[in-house]
Amino acid sequence: MSIEILKECFEESGVFLNKIQINKFYDYAMILIEWNKKVNLTSIVDFRDIIVKHFLDSIIIDKFIDFKGSKKLIDIGSGAGFPSIPLKIVYNNLDITMLDCLNKRILFLKEALDIIKIKGEIIHGRAEEVSHKQEYREQYDISVARAVSNISNLVEFCLPYTKIGGYFLALKGGDILEEVEKSKGAIDILGGKIEKIYEYDLNKDYKRSLVVIKKVSQTNTIYPRKYSKILKKSL
Repeated sequence: MSIEILKECFEESGVFLNKIQINKFYDYAMILIEWNKKVNLTSIVDFRDIIVKHFLDSIIIDKFIDFKGSKKLIDIGSGAGFPSIPLKIVYNNLDITMLDCLNKRILFLKEALDIIKIKGEIIHGRAEEVSHKQEYREQYDISVARAVSNISNLVEFCLPYTKIGGYFLALKGGDILEEVEKSKGAIDILGGKIEKIYEYDLNKDYKRSLVVIKKVSQTNTIYPRKYSKILKKSL
């Protein structure tokens, strides 16, 4: 586990970091590995895999999305901080908020921010409940989720946080065209419009997709529904 391996993994994908950013990513990897020995934060535990499948996967989307300038980003179901913390390391201008419902993850996020010395807001709560609070509803330029849930459910969780003219970014696995097709009705109901779907290989052998959804109209205040209703039937 070395800084040279970290640099190599990034540079193989055309990502070149300064010394401060490299050190922050290294410290982030170390605290993640240490915490994961006692708390299940990720099933990916190999150092190189953490760099590629967590860190690089989080920031490679800047090839498609402009994160420059003053933007507010909320990471829904942030878990161990992906993609918000890696994006913040690279784009210090980002104002990041991380939302998660599990206390063990909240504690990890607080310590991670402290150790790698970056700023971010951390919210302990359920996505479908917090978005009904006025101070969070339609307040963000970018909402993002890196999750296994289907897109129909993800947009119900995430679009209520996104301001009109902003974007919801869904980081997904490989072939998702059928899933996207099934989600079009939900996206329309919630005030969104599919702008672009990017499919790409991460370090040649890890197929990924990015679904970019623009918020074009206000989300009805009845959404999101209760979690049980979302799970029972997608929009």
